[in-house]
Formats: sequence, structure tokens, C-alpha cells
Amino acid sequence: MYPPELVQPMRAELTDIGASELMSAADVDAWIGDARSGLLVFNSICGCAAGSARPGIGLAMQHGKRPERFATVFAGQDQEATAQARAHFAEVPPSSPSVALVRDGKLVDFLPRQRIEGRRPDEIAGELTAMFDRHL
Repeated sequence: MYPPELVQPMRAELTDIGASELMSAADVDAWIGDARSGLLVFNSICGCAAGSARPGIGLAMQHGKRPERFATVFAGQDQEATAQARAHFAEVPPSSPSVALVRDGKLVDFLPRQRIEGRRPDEIAGELTAMFDRHL
């Protein structure tokens, strides 16, 4: 596990734009159980993918149609919360960074690391806003 002071700037990239941090299994369960639409980001320290994912998510969250809620778990840091979130989405292989779109407590779309890695923030934002337009 990385030192907290090393990952704090990566956490702040999402919390500064409105993401709530889910730090425990109970936090995740309560968040998933809410019937409103939500975007859950599996944040990561990985520079190759997460370095583009976080800015792309920021761009997407400026879209006119976006989820009502926005939260994050940090893979490799918030281990209990990350494991619980992944348990809710057992139908998709775990990856980080990745992004889950939920509605009425159910997964409606998922952007895995494989569709993030090697892409620019604007391309990632395009993927996410297309998800928003399809499902919200």
C-alpha cells in the first residue's frame, strides 16, 4: 500500500470536482443502495491509465446529462470499500482505474481499464458522456 500522502493528490483530483470518498464496505452498500443514478470511480495510482482517467472523468462530469451522485473508491488504498464495490459488480472483471454507472442500485454500464488505457482525457470523457446519454 502506498503512503497516504503520495495518493492524496490523486484522490483530490476527484474529490475537488465533487466525488464522495467511500472508505468502508458500509459506505459502499449505502451508496449502491440509493435509487438515484450514480457514477462510481475505481481510482488508481497507475499513471498510464489513471493519469488520463481522472481528467476525462472531470470533463464528463461537466456534461449536461450526468449522474445525480458521484463517488470513488481507491484501489490499493481503500481495500475494504474497493472489495465491496467489486462484489456488487461481480459480473465484470475487476480493473482499475475503471468506472461504473449505476441506476436504481444496479450496474447499467461499465468502463474498464482496457477502454481507458492509452486514451486521451477527451476520448475517455466521450465514452462516459455516451454512457450518460444512453442510460440517464
